Amino acid sequence: MPQNGTLKLDLVDVFGRRLQERVDVSLRNLQLTHAPVLRGLDASRLINITNLFSGSQGIYEMNIDPPSYHPVSRFVNVRSGNPTEVTVPFPVDIEKIVSVTFPTFPNLPRELRTLLTNSQNVTGFGGAGQALYDALDDIRRAGVLNIARKTLATRLNDTQSVLSLVREIREVRGDRFFALVDRQLREETKHNVNTGLFHEVLEILHTLPPSFEGFTHAGSFKTGERFGNLQLTFFRRGGEFEEFVADIDIDDAGGLGHIFQVLRNHFTGSPTHPYNIHQILMQHQHLDPGYRFNLS
Repeated sequence: MPQNGTLKLDLVDVFGRRLQERVDVSLRNLQLTHAPVLRGLDASRLINITNLFSGSQGIYEMNIDPPSYHPVSRFVNVRSGNPTEVTVPFPVDIEKIVSVTFPTFPNLPRELRTLLTNSQNVTGFGGAGQALYDALDDIRRAGVLNIARKTLATRLNDTQSVLSLVREIREVRGDRFFALVDRQLREETKHNVNTGLFHEVLEILHTLPPSFEGFTHAGSFKTGERFGNLQLTFFRRGGEFEEFVADIDIDDAGGLGHIFQVLRNHFTGSPTHPYNIHQILMQHQHLDPGYRFNLS
């Protein structure tokens, strides 16, 4: 049983860039007593791990632990002959983020600039447009950018996105915002249940803040992605001119752990933290909210 197998690792972030730090790698052969541990490997270049068993006896459980990212686990089968090449993506550990670089207001998507300009009465904030955008704290700003990117990519028909039918934000939280929306958004969302874009879900867990008076539930809908799906929960207030409000959020659904195969018990912060949603959107749906993390 010669140990002639080689494992070649390419360790990257959600942008496909190699990690710029040293990592620890541990392997455990599932058939033989062989459990090498390698510490301080330079992830900024391809990592070659040699002297592994290969072929039918080359099945290993591999754990990789970078300082600024969540540790992940993989099962790998080291082939005989040529090196076995494996690319492993890592989600950022939000506790290691020291700052965030956001796009400036003029560089935001046009639809988001219009929405922010129309949002004159956001709870806790004065002003609109660039003044509102600049006044948002990092968590709320990240949440708005996540939702904007996802709603812009969610097309109701050939000419309209979900974002294009959101009229005015009234309250912003880290993982969601509440907004006045066109009646057409609810009608198009219901129509797109038939196309498979949305499916109806229970609405009972979603309630409006106290500042919204007289609104009643009017249906809740999710897109069909397994992770990072968009949820629109509608509320209606009757009268001569019917009004609609939507609670708009992106659901994690355990995506960080499943997409990246993060080791259990290594999560920090809420699973629906906007920074975690950013990583899910990037890796699972190739949607870039436009901001970048600066790590310790």
